[in-house]
Amino acid sequence: MVADMASLENNNHVEESDGDISPVDLKGSAVENEPSSSETSTEDSSEDDESEKEDADEGGSDHENSAERESQKDGHSFGDVYITPSCKRCNAMQTQCSERVTPRKLSRGRLLMILQDEGSYQCSVTGLVFEVSGKVNIKYSTLSWSKFGEYLKDSWKFAGPIFDVECDPAILKAIQFPHSLCLADQEHGMTFGLLHLKNNSPIIEPSADHSGSHIKWNVTSLSPVGPIVQTSQPVEHHGVVLVYKVVDHHASSSFRVYLATNNHSDIKDIEKEVRHSKKKYIKMEKPPTCLKLLEEKKKYRLISEPEADITPEGIQFTLAAVKFKGYFEVYYEQSPPFKLSLMEADSDQTVWTATLRECDVEAVNLEETSKRRTNGTKRRSSSSMSEEENPSKKGRWIDSSDGPKNVKNSIITDQQLMVIAKCMGKEWKQLGISYLNLLKKDIDQSQAKDEDLTIQKFNMLDEWRKRAKNNATVTHLSNILDGEDVPNEVRTVLENMSNGC
Repeated sequence: MVADMASLENNNHVEESDGDISPVDLKGSAVENEPSSSETSTEDSSEDDESEKEDADEGGSDHENSAERESQKDGHSFGDVYITPSCKRCNAMQTQCSERVTPRKLSRGRLLMILQDEGSYQCSVTGLVFEVSGKVNIKYSTLSWSKFGEYLKDSWKFAGPIFDVECDPAILKAIQFPHSLCLADQEHGMTFGLLHLKNNSPIIEPSADHSGSHIKWNVTSLSPVGPIVQTSQPVEHHGVVLVYKVVDHHASSSFRVYLATNNHSDIKDIEKEVRHSKKKYIKMEKPPTCLKLLEEKKKYRLISEPEADITPEGIQFTLAAVKFKGYFEVYYEQSPPFKLSLMEADSDQTVWTATLRECDVEAVNLEETSKRRTNGTKRRSSSSMSEEENPSKKGRWIDSSDGPKNVKNSIITDQQLMVIAKCMGKEWKQLGISYLNLLKKDIDQSQAKDEDLTIQKFNMLDEWRKRAKNNATVTHLSNILDGEDVPNEVRTVLENMSNGC
């Protein structure tokens, strides 16, 4: 169960009932031309027969072993890791008490979580929390709001990613959907719900509860479901900024910079658009989390040091489909480093900043070379081999060759933890609780009497490393220690480590 969830009795205008809310609240009362759940799975996330057979064979595996195997891949792409909101304004509302599990990757973007016992489990890739009453296998995938958002009235807005989930609904009791809203100052006047494509018709169902990070839904039946919110006011979202570089052989550098909610459906749509572009792009592995909230209808501009050719001058943040969002195009004639900063157009407050160094560009070239080798190997391998079985793909992430890629995906060392510990200020325990998901008692138990303060900070980081296991990489730590109240020195050190500088 989500801890510290706020009650909806006073502010949820959806009547408490076991039934569905009438589809008259939607633009269309039925979705005659919309694909059913099974049809959606076929288009966006279906498996081939071989994968289905493999799933049946894996039914008796332990979910912890699954996490051990798949966590070796975690941390290599922001799109593959749930980015926990780091907003100190609503941080107290984001407490989770679920066991974190890394799922297996199936074909076409689908995920498989194998659970052996009753409990509450959070997916490390999507942020979904599943509450189950017993042993069960859950298959799920992220869908696009561009297909389903048109069924919402203007007063209803999507609040987080939409998913297609396959499971026995008698065992899967509830799902907690991650949302991107900041509820610190704007929760009143909001109604939380779920858009559910049920029997080929879009229906709004009431939420069971909500927290600062999730909206809970008691499972009725399983088909595409996503969290939504009803409000007449502009809302603030935890946001991300995604940077893509053009892959070419020119001395100049070209980039695309996207603004998005911290929402896997949004991020998936952006990645799809980039893949289908005429030019070839590859994602820059820079911390994506915005330092400040993104507000609907507010205008943002991108600036650069040194000066670059940036178009357009400004972009209005919107929840519209990706094709209506737009993006910044950035062009440099000179060599890196480049510093990019996203600003609020009316106040000039910095929302996000990142430095693109020469080693980042080299990492992009290494990534592209590695992909070409992997694709060549995959074409020679059996077409029925699943991603997690592909030894050539596994080797890509445990490559022992030198370079930034190897550094940022290796388990963080004692020496690196010590450097980070020395940069932490007097509020180091607060950082451990807020960002490393440690409890105060965990931090206290890891300390010995009369130890040097720096050693105490090191012990706290070491405790996180033990719990994170194969996820304890430089990149992963850089991702989670990227909040506004994290000392700049810590973030800079982690960014340099992640870039191999």
